[in-house]
Amino acid sequence: MRIGVFLVAAGFPGRAPGDVLRGTVEAIEAAEKAGFDDAWIAEHHFMSYGVCPSAVTLAAVALGRTSRITVGTAVSVLSAQHPVALAEQAAILHHVSDGRFRLGVGRGGPWLELEVFGTGTARFERGFPESLDLLCAALNGGPVAADGEFFRFREVAMVPQARMSPVVACTSEGTVRLAAERRLPMLLGLHIGDEERAEMITAYDACDVPPAAHVGAALGYVADTTEQAVREMRESLPRWLGPGLAGYVPVDGRPPPRRDIPEYVDLLCRIHPVGSAEHCVEKITTTAARTGLRHLILMVEGAGDHRRTLENIARLGAEVLPAVRQSLNPGAA
Repeated sequence: MRIGVFLVAAGFPGRAPGDVLRGTVEAIEAAEKAGFDDAWIAEHHFMSYGVCPSAVTLAAVALGRTSRITVGTAVSVLSAQHPVALAEQAAILHHVSDGRFRLGVGRGGPWLELEVFGTGTARFERGFPESLDLLCAALNGGPVAADGEFFRFREVAMVPQARMSPVVACTSEGTVRLAAERRLPMLLGLHIGDEERAEMITAYDACDVPPAAHVGAALGYVADTTEQAVREMRESLPRWLGPGLAGYVPVDGRPPPRRDIPEYVDLLCRIHPVGSAEHCVEKITTTAARTGLRHLILMVEGAGDHRRTLENIARLGAEVLPAVRQSLNPGAA
């Protein structure tokens, strides 16, 4: 069982973006010391929900500050950038980190970056398969060329070459099928529980492809009691989620997404490892049993305070990770 941390670089009120970014790197250093397997960095543009607009850039900083832990992007928004340029950046990090970098990509949404960066809504609406195929071709260790709807260029050598396979964020039946057809592992988000995750993995397997090492994101927060942990999340998360989710502005006039914030927080606390150490262990092992997932990444910033984030990472590492690993691998030393 692999367990990592998931850093949104959440812009809680009162925290300057520069402090959040520095704190994100410090959290990854703390996760390495605490025994986590990997750390994944989110990417958002023009909003306080997440203040990191370049996950690969921040991953580079984190890789330079660590020596063991794998660092990945969860995710780099493929609809807002050129896939070959992203492949070049991924190849650099792959080589200089001795293979400790993982690239996660997603389609993104119909948000303002499509307008600002000039990629347009068409790339978002129908260009993701072409972008993903070009990215994979550019990470296949050889030259790459394109003659599609969105990308056309002569054959070029990839320098440096790298052989990597991205992880694909999947939120719909279409992206599940897309990932399965290309035999790429899925990244499953915070907003779904075990039943829906199991259904998506079953749909992936139904495409008659080999099993893949999928990744599931979850809120992870440990306190002395489950009641205390839930109370603290109910107090802190709405301060971030309210203004953060309001930052999702559609570029094409469609209605913006709406969520009942208290209801959403209750859902997250109910379906994810939020509670005492014993409760967190039970939640993680139950998720593994119900879904078959053997890789979870825990969003650890829920308290909204950098000191408490570091404390949360340390407690999860000391009180939860060893018990989960012992439960799922009883013969391990």
